[in-house]
Amino acid sequence: MTTAFSGGRSVASDARVSVVIPAHNEAGYLEAALTSVLAQDYPLERLECVVVENASTDATEQIASAFAAQHEELRVCLAHESRLGVSRAKNRGARLASGDLLIFLDADSRMAPGLAREVVARRRAGDPAGSIRIVADSDSLVERSFFWLMELGALLFGIRSEMFYCDRTLFLALGGFDEAIQLAEDLEFLDRVKAHLRRARVKGKRRGPAVCHIRRSVIRTSPRRLRTRPHHLAIVTLFARWALAFAGVGRKRDYAL
Repeated sequence: MTTAFSGGRSVASDARVSVVIPAHNEAGYLEAALTSVLAQDYPLERLECVVVENASTDATEQIASAFAAQHEELRVCLAHESRLGVSRAKNRGARLASGDLLIFLDADSRMAPGLAREVVARRRAGDPAGSIRIVADSDSLVERSFFWLMELGALLFGIRSEMFYCDRTLFLALGGFDEAIQLAEDLEFLDRVKAHLRRARVKGKRRGPAVCHIRRSVIRTSPRRLRTRPHHLAIVTLFARWALAFAGVGRKRDYAL
């Protein structure tokens, strides 16, 4: 049995995990993302994948359907969100999920095999949410360095953003993502989680439940957005937009470069 979220209580070791994947025109990447869920070192009967096809015009839906038919050992739920928006798609996936814990995975990314087990362990330790270390799915030193710079933000300044896990009960209680936000919606949500946990913390306790950061297991993500301009010049634009989003500027603009 699994305990519901309540302060710092942990879920049981048989926690169900739902991986939510929003997918807008991700035909070239989605199968690899789904395969990484299938490859988890965690009982498949306690795993599910919720793919939210978000106004795609390519074969995203067909790829998700074919994968589900070929791998019946993993529960794959395919949902549709006709109105384009990453926050809206993620919220739809979270509402449809049946797991105790949610992991939000981009469709162009792959989970390390031990990630689901690590997420359950961190939740059992008392942390109801946490960001996850992101590395470039690339051998390029420039691209790997960019994501290492993002990792430094998590380590030195406590920035919690990008792909993350969250107790589903807590996610729904806080209203999920702000659907008006197209960029840094994860940062805004996790800031709300931090504020909620601070308010709920028991006075006199040295440490209460927190938004942690998982480093031992990782998510590998495509560096394709870094390649939209010659000589990786897109890094400058992308870094500037993320910096502004961190300051609360430009979060409602389209994320596409």
